Amino acid sequence: MTNDSYSPPSESTGGKPLKSSMKNPYIAIVDDDSSFSSYLRTFLSLRGYEARCYTRGDELLASMKQTEAPDVVLLDVMMPGLDGLATLRALKASRPEAQVIMLSGRNQASTIVEAVRLGAADYVVKPDDPEGLGEIALDVAIKNAIEKNRLVSELVELRQQLIDDEDRAVWGNSEKMRGIATVIEQVSDSDVTVLIRGESGVGKELVARAIHQRSTRRNRPFVKVNCAALPAELLESELFGHERGAFTGAANTRIGKFEQADTGTLMLDEIGEMKPALQAKLLHVLQDAEFTKLGSNKRIQVDVRIVAATNSDLEKMMLSGDFREDLYYRLKVIELTVPALRERPDEVPTLTDFFVARYSRKYNRPLKPISEELRQMFLLYDWPGNIRELENMVKRIVILQDEYLVIREIQRNMQRHAAVQAAAPAPMAVAAAAAVPVGAGVSGFPSGYGSAPPEADDDGREEAVDAPEEGGGSLASVAKAAAMKAERVAIEQTLRQVHWNRRKAAQNLGVSYKTLLNKIKECGISRA
Repeated sequence: MTNDSYSPPSESTGGKPLKSSMKNPYIAIVDDDSSFSSYLRTFLSLRGYEARCYTRGDELLASMKQTEAPDVVLLDVMMPGLDGLATLRALKASRPEAQVIMLSGRNQASTIVEAVRLGAADYVVKPDDPEGLGEIALDVAIKNAIEKNRLVSELVELRQQLIDDEDRAVWGNSEKMRGIATVIEQVSDSDVTVLIRGESGVGKELVARAIHQRSTRRNRPFVKVNCAALPAELLESELFGHERGAFTGAANTRIGKFEQADTGTLMLDEIGEMKPALQAKLLHVLQDAEFTKLGSNKRIQVDVRIVAATNSDLEKMMLSGDFREDLYYRLKVIELTVPALRERPDEVPTLTDFFVARYSRKYNRPLKPISEELRQMFLLYDWPGNIRELENMVKRIVILQDEYLVIREIQRNMQRHAAVQAAAPAPMAVAAAAAVPVGAGVSGFPSGYGSAPPEADDDGREEAVDAPEEGGGSLASVAKAAAMKAERVAIEQTLRQVHWNRRKAAQNLGVSYKTLLNKIKECGISRA
């Protein structure tokens, strides 16, 4: 509001400058009255604040896109062009956490109510009283706004620390995961595209969020789109938005995920499921940082970092023509491969304890540790569903307070896996067993869970395990015999390689020393 006759009140109530080793708070003054802005600048500098003046609301909004955001905004209600309330609305839309104090030459109830409704931190009548009460009110309002800023920042930091602690627990501390964490720290502050690969359930979204949280975009949106969840026609609208009437059922204009993620990060999950026609449009956006909505010719510019994820073989898809080669190389600036859980079995106990604690709190259940029997079973299980499968199993145990259903599920999965191996040609099955990867367990079949081990004679010698007769025997017995045969081949070959150093053999096979001794006894293996 313009007020050329304004004269500053007495400085008798001037406060002392703020004493802090930190940077002085920055306050933006938005008022078309230059004399009042000059007075406010002096008022604020005497109190240790850094002040910058703007004559219009759109000036401030444009400046905030180029420079740091102010800690507090002092905003005049009545201004030509974009008035105070319209500026407040735009400010809160772009920065919901902004602390805005509305200033007016008069106390108008309807304006106060509207300002508070739009998110103003306070409403102060411009100081013009000789006693200096208006200055006191303004000083208090500014201090309250700065304190609220501080509390909000602390809350954000605490939440981020909690997220980081959870991330560390879920990530574990294996060499492979530490390597991924190192790469994330190196690339997070740049805007290069990242392609995250790995099986379903290994935590690809967690890696994408870690990249975003450690980047300069951390306070901007993180938007995820699952490319496999929608058909191609709807996926295009989901990504780029559409105008009203663009297609049947488009009753309203819609903003797409690219616009929602502007200045932030967009995660394209299951990128391998995107159809080639849509891949071409995505490539154009990556190259030119602009696109058009469905049903529109207007170009929209965006500033978005892309993080893509897939469990598909993109190289094979390129050869078959299902994935564009140029898009592949555009996405694969940085490539991260998240290892499967079976490749990092040492993390299973840590993950188990973490999920038990998390869901005990969430579902208000007693913190009951997993039994040692089930822990051993977890260590020997192959985890085809990776971390997601482990999380769901632990969640079920916590909610039901019963391990039996999970034990039975693991047993059925192991028997099914054994049946598949038994149905394969014998040389292939033996070769697969002889090439057991470190950390995968001995063919993935624990002793004592799927079926009972063979009984021993009185002198301690075990009875031989007879193969099922041709054309007879249940599926379970076939699976058991095939599993034991494969295990025996793997163990014998490993023992010969290490010259019967059983501790080293156990390490190579990814099992405990005690488990290996039991297996040697169970399979009737003896040193020649």
